[in-house]
Amino acid sequence: MTSPEVAPEIVRFYTETINEADRLSTTADGHLELIRTQELLRRHLPPPPARILDVGGGPGTHARWLVADGYEVHLVDPIPRHLTQAKQTGASVELGDARHLTAEDASYDVVLLLGPLYHLPDRTDRDRALAEAHRVLKPGGLLAAAGINRYASLFEHTAFAHLHKEPLRESIAGILATQIHDGKKAFTKAYFHSGAQLLDEVTTASFTNPQVYGIEGPAWSLLAATERHTGEPFTDSPLFRSALTAARMAEPYPELLAASSHLLAIGHRPR
Repeated sequence: MTSPEVAPEIVRFYTETINEADRLSTTADGHLELIRTQELLRRHLPPPPARILDVGGGPGTHARWLVADGYEVHLVDPIPRHLTQAKQTGASVELGDARHLTAEDASYDVVLLLGPLYHLPDRTDRDRALAEAHRVLKPGGLLAAAGINRYASLFEHTAFAHLHKEPLRESIAGILATQIHDGKKAFTKAYFHSGAQLLDEVTTASFTNPQVYGIEGPAWSLLAATERHTGEPFTDSPLFRSALTAARMAEPYPELLAASSHLLAIGHRPR
């Protein structure tokens, strides 16, 4: 197939700037994101063996544990480096674009969109990616779609103790106002959702009974700040366990969605 139409800054970021394979294993808040994503998905996934299409699955961080759980996983990603890494997970891999899937209609039990929506700043592109997920799902099939929370950068850069510096403050203020990061510095081009917006997009795409969860919960930035400023890993500490407990306890309270770093929408294709 032809190369996916991905913004050049996104390709450079994941090819040259960051090793996405390390993101969820080298920091406490990354580990918190991984654990919570696992437990939320396992709560809703059909039992194995079921066919999972992991769209934008990166280097296969989630594909690895899903294959180990007994699922048949096919991973689609637009970054060649990621596909090389993902081949080691036991999943099949394909260079592709969330907006133009090659999968046949109604061919998968589950579609994961754990990255594409926040790298598609235009609503039209996000709607197309969700429409494609809907198309390739079997009736009754499960969608899990992630977004970055609108306020995540505010909490993150407070935790890093440099939000008070004027250039960064102006940059974060721009993200808060527009919900878009232009990708010129630090992170790459991205869109930042509110919980209500993510719910609306999934609902508009005709998924039934959608729910939105805060993945890391309200204490993730405290965890990140403590780890960063002490230099000590906190992935196995009372503080980490408390942050994980806080994420679980916050689930029934929609107003706490705004404090999480990532959001996860769960919905189904109608039967």
